[in-house]
Amino acid sequence: MARVREKIGMVFQNFNLFDHMKAIDNVTYALRKVKKMNAEEARAKGLSLLEKVGLRHRADAYPHQLSGGEKQRCAIARALAMEPDVLLFDEPTSALDPEMTGEVLKVLQDLNHTGITMIVVTHEMNFAKKVADYVIYMDKGNIEECSKAAEFFEEPKTARAKEFLSKMI
Repeated sequence: MARVREKIGMVFQNFNLFDHMKAIDNVTYALRKVKKMNAEEARAKGLSLLEKVGLRHRADAYPHQLSGGEKQRCAIARALAMEPDVLLFDEPTSALDPEMTGEVLKVLQDLNHTGITMIVVTHEMNFAKKVADYVIYMDKGNIEECSKAAEFFEEPKTARAKEFLSKMI
């Protein structure tokens, strides 16, 4: 089970960054402690990942100095540092204003072409429509539909999904 967990990354709704660590240290902590990477190598990889999410210039900022979108992008870089096969996202844009939401969604869209499987819990239906391969639509904790994204958005099967989409898109 531990080997499976090593290949799964998680990006939380509320970021869960270490407040006492700079962005670069949040990204490199697991590289140094878990992967036993030396500090110089970890920093180089961390800076590369921060660059990938548009935050290299904020590497030495503490979480309280970052906007919500920057915190979320830092959390994404931290998850990517462990080179996961699967990334789990819990409402990655829920705590963000529209401008910051766009920045985070752009990063996720870019990740969509890297070969990493992403499982995203979201209410951002336009984003899901653009990048999802499959959609699992849930209502009140129950799976209502599970289908290819194109099928879900073009011809939802359940009345509840049709109603939801009519209000969201």
